[in-house]
Amino acid sequence: MNEIYFDNAATTRVDEDIAAVACEVMCKSYGNASSLHSKGLEAQLIMQKTERQLLSALGAKGGRIIFTSGGTEANNLAIFGGSDAKKRRGNKVITTTIEHSSVVDSVKELKNRGFETVEINPKQDGCIDAAELLSHCDEKTILVSVMMANNEVGSIQPIAEIAKRLKRRSPNALLHVDAVQAFGKLPFSVSKLGVDLMTVSGHKIHAPKGVGALYIADKVKINPMIFGGSQQDKIRPGTESVPMIAALGAAAQKAAENLSENSAKVTEAKTALLEALGNIEGVTINSPEQNCMPYIVNCSVVGYRSETMMHFLESHGIYVSSGSACSKGARSHVLSAMGRTAADVDSALRISFSKYNTAEEAKIFAEKLTIAMGTLRKA
Repeated sequence: MNEIYFDNAATTRVDEDIAAVACEVMCKSYGNASSLHSKGLEAQLIMQKTERQLLSALGAKGGRIIFTSGGTEANNLAIFGGSDAKKRRGNKVITTTIEHSSVVDSVKELKNRGFETVEINPKQDGCIDAAELLSHCDEKTILVSVMMANNEVGSIQPIAEIAKRLKRRSPNALLHVDAVQAFGKLPFSVSKLGVDLMTVSGHKIHAPKGVGALYIADKVKINPMIFGGSQQDKIRPGTESVPMIAALGAAAQKAAENLSENSAKVTEAKTALLEALGNIEGVTINSPEQNCMPYIVNCSVVGYRSETMMHFLESHGIYVSSGSACSKGARSHVLSAMGRTAADVDSALRISFSKYNTAEEAKIFAEKLTIAMGTLRKA
């Protein structure tokens, strides 16, 4: 039975050449980047190379990179570090109700600490209304956090419009963008967008798990959240995982160089899937038709619980999810915020592609889904 892996928004398969980069650094360039001898310098140079690779892939004309253990840590560093650095200028933080849990829960904690927080609901298509979000921005606003592409439905948010108008309304506000799902997949320039802080992660672009980064624009200051060393300008102290960092840089460069080619492959698979699903009665598409990345399709098969359907598909070698892997199967807060019914939410499936998926795999998925609907008992 051939495996069809359609859960790439949760994590991707590590490319063999990227794994080889990490292995080589582990076994040959294994020095501590803070050591003053040549092995330490060798490791430091690898980190500097990775920073250049990331800045280039981000389309950054300046700024710096802080390496983290992944997207969750980078989001936490941006939100807590940014708000702490700006707290003398105000106490208002604005985000949306469809953010990744690492943003949602961080903002909730800020509220517990006395910050004023505002959460903007999306439109029914999963996209945020920039005008509505900006209407809540004022002189007290110190941080706005909006993801670039939603991890459950693929909706692309109006970052350029928000960034263009934010500073006029809230001159003290930092704009943080969680670009974990968009980085290496959608074309953009962080500098042209005018974003202050941006989060990326390795394991969404065929690098290993356990490494991510936070981009910080020039003249932007954030405070550290952990303490205990001088690494990375004391913003994120601790011995750096140079092998994982090197792999992240190599994967970012590779993704940037092949962005158009990969997007074309994925678009072909998505088009085939949507065409096939359109012929199956009882399937509704939750992802928007417009302003949606090609890498994610979210659909509901009302009457069949997500978990039951997932296990049936898995028995045929097809791997999908019901939403964010970090939710551990909890009901989707994204679909709920979009106004979907409980029946839609409880029967939702997320199909997420990578450069390795094909249109033929999409057609096989649709065939197996049809069989499942004729085999499984409705909930």
